[in-house]
Amino acid sequence: MLRCDDVSFHYERCDPGEIPDFRFSFGLAPGECLAVEGPSGAGKSTLLALLAGFLEPGGGRLTWQGRDLLSLPPWERGITTVFQDHNLFDHLPVWLNVGLGLASDMKLSRGQRSRVREGLAEVGLAGLHDRMPDELSGGQRQRVALLRALLRGAPLLLLDEPFTGLDDATRRGLWDLVRRQMSAGVAVLLVSHDRDDIEALADRRCRLEAGRLV
Repeated sequence: MLRCDDVSFHYERCDPGEIPDFRFSFGLAPGECLAVEGPSGAGKSTLLALLAGFLEPGGGRLTWQGRDLLSLPPWERGITTVFQDHNLFDHLPVWLNVGLGLASDMKLSRGQRSRVREGLAEVGLAGLHDRMPDELSGGQRQRVALLRALLRGAPLLLLDEPFTGLDDATRRGLWDLVRRQMSAGVAVLLVSHDRDDIEALADRRCRLEAGRLV
């Protein structure tokens, strides 16, 4: 169980009309998907950054299965995040970008290389194994980023508008991949404004208003 209890954050500087103070409390069980909605600037990215460890909170508690996460650096939290901007390494070909989900040192075994090829075929990217990220469309780059996250197999998956710009058939295929992870016990936090994505994946939904989840 992921427990987020009064995890707070304050922005010292923000534009007029933006929210400077945030406080988050919620629970997320293994195999469950919680969808978070809200307008731009409501704090969705702030929430994800706090969970992943990219921002340091002002207070509160964050635990997974009773283990404190706030004391851990991002790479030790067991959390994988798929960002809106894909976060691919432009100097690595597609297969190595995906393979980082299996081997951070990029020394993939024969079996891991086979898993990468099978995964690329499953998300409709067969034949693009050796392409560089700048040779891909935005939708293709997003599929690479999502596949890498799913292959990593972390117990917590944070998705930030992960299906933007994808056609309906591709989205349905990726929904199936995420559901498969959930059936294996992966907890998913989905940030999205797309009702189809939310209806397809979410067990529960909440909305960010004035820096709080409601």
